Amino acid sequence: MRHAFLGMGGIGGLLAAALARAGSTCVVLLRPESLADYPGRIRVQSAVLGEFDAEVAATSTLDREVDVLWIAPKATQLEQALTLAPAERAGDATVIPLMNGVDHVALLRDRYSAVVAGAIRVESERLPPAHIRQTSPFVRVELCGAEPVADELRNAGIECRVRDDERSLLWDKLAFLAPVALATTALDAPLGMVRDDARYIGCQEETLAVARAEGAQVDEAALLALRQAVPGEMRSSMQKDVAAGREPELDAIAGPITRGSRRHGIPVPHTEELVRLVRTRLDGQLGEHP
Repeated sequence: MRHAFLGMGGIGGLLAAALARAGSTCVVLLRPESLADYPGRIRVQSAVLGEFDAEVAATSTLDREVDVLWIAPKATQLEQALTLAPAERAGDATVIPLMNGVDHVALLRDRYSAVVAGAIRVESERLPPAHIRQTSPFVRVELCGAEPVADELRNAGIECRVRDDERSLLWDKLAFLAPVALATTALDAPLGMVRDDARYIGCQEETLAVARAEGAQVDEAALLALRQAVPGEMRSSMQKDVAAGREPELDAIAGPITRGSRRHGIPVPHTEELVRLVRTRLDGQLGEHP
C-alpha cells in the first residue's frame, strides 16, 4: 500500500520508517523549511522495533496518489498542517488520525471523504533532523476498521487491534492519557511520582465517568493494569512541550472531559485543578519571557 504521513514527529516518523522497512511505499509531508533539512532517511532507535535506518521520500505537499493518509501532528498544529494535504489531492484515500483527544475526528470528516478513527499508545519523540527515539515497552495501534492497513502494521512489527466502536476507542485512550499528561505536567514529575497522587487518580475516575456518559465502554481493568505497568520514569509529551516552551495540547486532552462534564452535569474537580496548575506553569513561563 502507498502511505503518506502528515506530521513527522515521534509517531509519524516511527510508523513511516517501520512501514518503509517492511516494504510499503511511504512519503512524509514536511513544511518547506523542514524539507530543506531532511536527510532522506529516518533513523530509529526503538525499544520494540530495534535500531535501523529507512529511506523515506519527502515532499512539501501531497503530490501523488496514496491509499492511506496518516494524520499525526500535534492538535495545536493541525489546521496549518492540513494545508499540506488538500482534500482534493487525498481523494478516496483512507485518512487515519493518530492524535490526542476526541474532537479531531469530526473536524477531519468535514474535509476528507473516508476517515477511520485510530489511536496509538507509545512514548516516542523526534530529535532533529530525522531521528526517532521510542522508549516505551510497547507500540500499540487501534483502528476502527481498515483491516488491510492493520495487516501492514502487523507485518511491520507493530501491534494492531481492529475495533468496531469508535467512541470507545477514542475515550479508551483518553482515559489513560489525560491523567498522565495533566498530572506529570502540572506537578512537573515523571509518572512514577504522580500515579498514586489523589489528583491523578481523581482525574482518571472523572474521565471514566464522562466517557460512560458519552456512551463509551472503557475496559477499566485493563486501564488500571496499564497505569501500573508503564515505566515510572515516563514523561508525557505535554510535559516535554511545556518544559521546552511549546504550546501544549491542553484543550485537545482536557477539553473533552471538561466540556463533557458540563453537558452531563458531572463534577470534575481534580481535572480542573490539574488544568489550573498547568496554566499556572504556562503563565509563569510567560512572565519569565515577556
